[in-house]
Amino acid sequence: MPVFEYAPAPESRAVVDIAPSYGLFIDGEFREAGDGKVFKTLSPSSEEVLSEVAQAGAEDVDRAVKAARKAFEGWSALPGAERAKYLFRIARIIQERSRELAVLESLDNGKPIRESRDADLPLVAAHFFYYAGWADKLAYAGYGANPRPLGVAGQVIPWNFPLLMLAWKIAPALACGNTVVLKPAETTPLSALFFADICRQAGLPKGVVNIVTGDGSTGAELVAHPGIDKVAFTGSTEVGKAIARTVAGTQKKVTLELGGKAANIVFDDAPIDQAVEGIIGGIFFNQGHVCCAGSRLLVQESVQDELLDALKRRMRTLRVGDPLDKNTDIGAINSAEQLARIRTLADAGEAEGAERWAPECELPSSGYWFAPTLFTGVTQAHRIAREEIFGPVLSVLTFRTPDEAVAKANNTPYGLSAGIWTEKGSRILEMASKLRAGVIWSNTFNKFDPASPFGGYKESGYGREGGRHGLEAYLDV
Repeated sequence: MPVFEYAPAPESRAVVDIAPSYGLFIDGEFREAGDGKVFKTLSPSSEEVLSEVAQAGAEDVDRAVKAARKAFEGWSALPGAERAKYLFRIARIIQERSRELAVLESLDNGKPIRESRDADLPLVAAHFFYYAGWADKLAYAGYGANPRPLGVAGQVIPWNFPLLMLAWKIAPALACGNTVVLKPAETTPLSALFFADICRQAGLPKGVVNIVTGDGSTGAELVAHPGIDKVAFTGSTEVGKAIARTVAGTQKKVTLELGGKAANIVFDDAPIDQAVEGIIGGIFFNQGHVCCAGSRLLVQESVQDELLDALKRRMRTLRVGDPLDKNTDIGAINSAEQLARIRTLADAGEAEGAERWAPECELPSSGYWFAPTLFTGVTQAHRIAREEIFGPVLSVLTFRTPDEAVAKANNTPYGLSAGIWTEKGSRILEMASKLRAGVIWSNTFNKFDPASPFGGYKESGYGREGGRHGLEAYLDV
């Protein structure tokens, strides 16, 4: 049979206008950093400089926290129905500007436009719509008859889902009557700065949302600031531990959503083709830059060969390349630093005796790229089975009995997510009751909904975001 090639289907960059420089968004206005420091944000697919962004220092963080404190009095006093109007307005503007924001996210982050357009942006709007609905119903959320906001929330978000993580943090905070100072990741600041413009477009009162850009030192200043009442962080376990140490002994409320090393468990009665699609989505979605990625495949020995043959056939069809091409399945790795870490761990897998396989694919000459890769012959002692790679690398382990699958799945310091593939409902329920993971999917993977809580155990953090449970983190209960 002839092989048909996909013709390029690029999304136009013309839909987004990126300014040559951006300041900090404090008290409703953009302004330069106090000391004038800036940094550059690059497009990971081309290493092109997209813009120059202000680097916030201690003085800037202090100014932002004071602006949020000043705005809190008026914002928290608004009836919930009035706060809801602003959230609804923000959600509608996000929908109206979704194409622009999707292109921006793919340029700044490196993820395929299909994902930013069809997954990220719909979920971003959905979170604001969802929490707008809660704003006037907090008394019925199960946290007492008169739940009160905490005050000023300091929020630090990662680079893998910049706009979606912003929505996870800001939407419930505002719905509960808090004000916000948010720090986006250093490598992906642009969508947060565009969101600041959306806040102005929606008429949000000045100081309710403040955006301070910068590196890890900016985030540390924000977390340690005495004017912060609530800290919300999504990112690495290492940084999460540092934040926990910083806030220990204070009155600050904290939620941490950290790393993961999820097990995707496939039993011998699972629908193989469906499981393969779930495995592909579980580890190669967003280049594997997903804290709940199914990076450990546990497959029952009797179907190992059949599953791996089908998985390799499917991996050969994955298209790696330009994130703005609508045909692209796997985009660019977010940064040179992350690419180096992925390469180091993949090389360690080979050195420790695991068998490495990747489909033939031509990687672009510029930018940061890594081919979709799987390892077989992996044991629980291998680094690639223990450490979070945060890239498109899948480790395959086997099991014989359900008890062995549970033991291997739980043999990790993390506890964020897991997947179970079987036709037996009773087995799904039994396995789910034994797996130590905050989110467990059955016969699917990486499915999210704003009404569903998300969070982990052990070194994957504590607290929940999303759903009714996500309100508690922003209320004095």
